[in-house]
Amino acid sequence: MKAPPNTDVDAALALLAMMERIRAFEEQALAAAEEKLVLGAIHLSIGQEAVAAGLVGALRHDDILLSTHRGHGHTLAKGADALAMMRELLGRRGGCCGGKGGSMHIADFSVGMLGANGVVGANIVIAAGAAQGIRLKGGDQVVCCIFGDGAINRGPFLEGLNWAAVFELPVLFVCEDNQYSALTRTTDTSAGPGPAARAESLGLRATSVDGNDALALADTAREIIARLRTSGRPEFLHALTYRQTGHTATDPAAYRPAGEAEAVAQDNDPITRLREHLLLAGCAEDACVALRRDAQREMREALQAARDTDWPAESAAFQDVQDVGSPAAEAY
Repeated sequence: MKAPPNTDVDAALALLAMMERIRAFEEQALAAAEEKLVLGAIHLSIGQEAVAAGLVGALRHDDILLSTHRGHGHTLAKGADALAMMRELLGRRGGCCGGKGGSMHIADFSVGMLGANGVVGANIVIAAGAAQGIRLKGGDQVVCCIFGDGAINRGPFLEGLNWAAVFELPVLFVCEDNQYSALTRTTDTSAGPGPAARAESLGLRATSVDGNDALALADTAREIIARLRTSGRPEFLHALTYRQTGHTATDPAAYRPAGEAEAVAQDNDPITRLREHLLLAGCAEDACVALRRDAQREMREALQAARDTDWPAESAAFQDVQDVGSPAAEAY
């Protein structure tokens, strides 16, 4: 292979560092689940780190992000604290949602992360609403809404994209296509030529990108976000990637062809691809190894600190809960 031309080594190393942090977080989350420490289901994104690092890294701090039930990587890339996230998974005091949201509803408003969502596709209409609010307030933030390929077959996909297109709202809709809708290959249950074509049918400009090429994805994301911030009109990004693990931490993924996941992990792993790119660009191998070592140490320490954290006080159980009285008595 030839050395890649014009590689910004510092930028590529920053991308690799984030991807290593995401991978290490997921590995420690899986270890915690195996120890029965995690409260509720967790959905890992091992193999999809390039989408989180490349895409979310192109956003401003005050831009808005909405994610899926598989949102640990997106949340980390937006700037959330790894310890607060790990505490949230374990339901402990100091979790970024007070230990009440867990993995599928993890959020951090301080970094513009409005939340993961356990309802497939539900974040799409929330994104349209957030963008409507930005428009009414006269801001120049953009909203980035990430969803999986399974979401394109649900009603909120049509509703959210249609609303954003009609009212020309600043939303980047991103289909993080890992090729499986829970336990089913998505192409087996999806008619037509695919996600981008559906977006184009509603008048959105659609771009497709290799979701395991972190550098290409980052370049594409920066270009789209800059254009969207100026035009204020929604766009669509289709990023093709692959989920190397099962749907949840306990899913053995027996529905996949034998050897498929192993072949992707060997030949198309996004972290390996970026590391090899850096080595060809002249980066020292020790620098890449150090990033992985530092990420693994950080996330081991985060899990240990979360494990050692107290449970929330019982008095906090009804904090953040709105009491509007009896709907039967007061709603009408």
